[in-house]
Amino acid sequence: MTDQRPRRIALDCRYLGPRPSGIGEVVAALVEHLPLLAPDWEFTLLRHPQACAPLSTATNVREVVVRAAANGPVTLLNLPWAVDLSGIDLFHAPANILPGGLAIPAITTVHDIMWLTHPEWCNPEPWGRIERPFYAHGITRALKHSARIVTVSEASRAAIEAHHPAAAGRVTVIPSGVAGDFAPVPRDIGELARLGVPARRRYVLVVGQGAPYKNHEGALRAFATAFGARDDIDLVMVRRRGASGTRLERLARSLGIGGRMHVLPTVARADLVQLYAGAEVLLHPSLCEGFGNPLAEAMACGCPVITSAASAMPEVAGGAAVLVDPFDVSDIAAALRRVVDDPALRAALRSRGLNRAAAFNWRACAAAYLGLYASVLEEVAA
Repeated sequence: MTDQRPRRIALDCRYLGPRPSGIGEVVAALVEHLPLLAPDWEFTLLRHPQACAPLSTATNVREVVVRAAANGPVTLLNLPWAVDLSGIDLFHAPANILPGGLAIPAITTVHDIMWLTHPEWCNPEPWGRIERPFYAHGITRALKHSARIVTVSEASRAAIEAHHPAAAGRVTVIPSGVAGDFAPVPRDIGELARLGVPARRRYVLVVGQGAPYKNHEGALRAFATAFGARDDIDLVMVRRRGASGTRLERLARSLGIGGRMHVLPTVARADLVQLYAGAEVLLHPSLCEGFGNPLAEAMACGCPVITSAASAMPEVAGGAAVLVDPFDVSDIAAALRRVVDDPALRAALRSRGLNRAAAFNWRACAAAYLGLYASVLEEVAA
């Protein structure tokens, strides 16, 4: 910058609302670390109306409530209609789409491009037909016009550059981290029972939203194939019910395991740690992931992991998980039986997972973003 005033960054924090999400985890980490890493910079945080205030107590932060949704029409068409961005040097859009109407350079974090390549994996419901052009436009704009594109894995970088070759050279990979409260804890039978997990029951854990790409139907069918004839293990799913949840419950009953599937809604963070700690294994057979936060969280808690040999998941697992074909129910079922019935394998996966999870650091993630902010600002000033 040619002048002496502080560098002013706007970070869109509207994903820090009432519902947890992987994007929200990234944003929360940036809010925590960026102001401390750059005390001479000024950060403007765009805040969701229902977010707990303040997001930060740092003196170099100001917060502005923006009533327009992060993934709503005002944001897509012209964000400055909803918030005054005068005096801002750089805008960071962390949720895949680049807002419209920005007259300043922007960095967009594009976690994945499923809305461009496999929209049917994102939302097959009627509302999804409206979401498709929305996200296609916002993500395509990000790929074309962002000063820099950040993504969270080499797999996502490859997908972005294959889909939009002109983005090559502007894409930076900054892996997500894992928070320190995801750590091994003793299994608490009382806490698990409070959450709805039957006392002293072994269980396979599935964590994630109800979108088709999470492949929860495949997970359910694989569990039934692996353990349908047994009565010593349950399936616990942490997911919002909705229409897809109702379908899963019907499927579980038809497969004869309805009484052994326990669907939990969104849970508190400490409860999620306890669920990871108590599980025999995390089953995460997604069809695609930009990163896959549950993988890192589970490994950090000492929970063995089975995940897909596809997309970013082998990269994130780093040799610390059992990999399966997410389209092959019998392959997933075989892996479940192998892990659940082999204590030595579970112990090895726990050890490797803890070592792997230690590589994911939110402070390092924020520092990498800060370096990218500085690089773009220097180019603008040159």
